[in-house]
Amino acid sequence: MDQYHWVPFWPRTAALNAVVVNNLYIAELGLCGLIIAMVVGMMMTFCVRYRQGSTVSRADRVKKTWHWEITWTTATLVAFLVLFCWGASIYIWLFKTPPGDIEIYVVAKQWMWKFQHPGGQREIDTLHVPVDKTIRLVMASQDVIHSFFVPAFRVKRDVVSGTYETIWFKATKTGTYQIECSQFCGVQHATMKGYVVVMTPADYAAWLTSHGIRESLALQGEALFRQYGCSGCHGANSTVHAPTLVGLYGSIVHLQNGGAVRADERYIHDKILMPNEQIPAGYPSNVMPSFAGQISEDNILKLVAYIQSIGSQEFSR
Repeated sequence: MDQYHWVPFWPRTAALNAVVVNNLYIAELGLCGLIIAMVVGMMMTFCVRYRQGSTVSRADRVKKTWHWEITWTTATLVAFLVLFCWGASIYIWLFKTPPGDIEIYVVAKQWMWKFQHPGGQREIDTLHVPVDKTIRLVMASQDVIHSFFVPAFRVKRDVVSGTYETIWFKATKTGTYQIECSQFCGVQHATMKGYVVVMTPADYAAWLTSHGIRESLALQGEALFRQYGCSGCHGANSTVHAPTLVGLYGSIVHLQNGGAVRADERYIHDKILMPNEQIPAGYPSNVMPSFAGQISEDNILKLVAYIQSIGSQEFSR
């Protein structure tokens, strides 16, 4: 049962993210309500006190009361600064995606949500996840800007074509919760909906087994890695002076321009499509071809999953 089910307009609350956002929202409502009550209370007090026929003195009507002004202004400023700092910390907490217990890849396209699980299971417009687990979504758009929004989880993130976005949530209640696209994405935008099905761990394990396929996402990515000739340059026996991809994911890459970047999903994605951007130090430019327009977002996700899975392993031959 939702904590605030007795409030008619309150949306469902089914994730840790939602509880934290609820607390901030309630605090903001409470502070605003307190200020309104004080202002209306003072207005009513003065209306009654200085009503027509009252014998209360009207002298010194322009007398300055700086102590009241300073107290009122300082108190409200401090209160709203506290809310600002609290809200900023929640914003950072929500947008700084932690390592997930389960990482799922999402491709948005007109007008559907395509989900790919690490084991290779695929879904369209329905996402099955276990309860009480941190779910990390790596999202890409195949065409225009979309926005992944689950009201019951209070999570929303724009999905922009040509780049990766990440979002996370931790569902706390089993059930089915609606996914919406909150960014206008075309004439059938209103039909771009889906559902998150939150299951018990046992039911989720049974679902994975019943929907299992022969190859995991990483294995499919390995096949694509060879198909597109990536192993010819980045393989262990390559004669081409190209960076090794073993242990690349999550490491710090030093660049030719003196900067540094972490090799996350976004970096790997961009290197596949825009190889002459963020060139690693010590390696020549204009050598790796761009695969923009040649590889779909679905297959790029598989390549990213494969590179992520390599870790400290050697390339298979």
